[in-house]
Amino acid sequence: MDLVVWIKLHERPEGTGKNMSDIDELQRRITAAMDRIASGLNSVAGTDVGAAAALAAALDEEKLANAQLTERLQTLNDRYDAAMREGQAVKDAADARVADLDLELQRLRKANDLLRQSNTDLRNANEEGVGAPHLINTAMMAELEALRAARAADVAEATSIIGALTPLLDQLEAPKEEDTDA
Repeated sequence: MDLVVWIKLHERPEGTGKNMSDIDELQRRITAAMDRIASGLNSVAGTDVGAAAALAAALDEEKLANAQLTERLQTLNDRYDAAMREGQAVKDAADARVADLDLELQRLRKANDLLRQSNTDLRNANEEGVGAPHLINTAMMAELEALRAARAADVAEATSIIGALTPLLDQLEAPKEEDTDA
């Protein structure tokens, strides 16, 4: 059987090889075919010039196909790397939002502990019948700090929720923009 005919019979139909493993398999097969063609060229170099020219043409086609597959593989790798970088950026932003939220929650806990202690001191002073204005002031300051900390925690939580929802909303908006361009 002629080598060119054999290659044509064993080619994959167009449209296959969409994923990375298929591309790797195709590249391996092309490289093996090129090696067979090269060895065939060496063995028939002195015999038939027409067959050698056909084999050289087939080798050139295989090299072109290999170059195209290599380019496609590089493009896929670039897209994968870009997606990984984007995912890492999203993760880092989420980690920062969680850290801010945690900081505000710790502040809220501390303010609430201070408020509880103030209220306990104020209650004890009232039970003893001692009017202690400094305890009332301390309790009011603790209550104000608790309110501020609660508000800051709410803002941090809302920011975290908005940050998590923004990429989802962007994904929902992207197809609509593409549909209007078509």
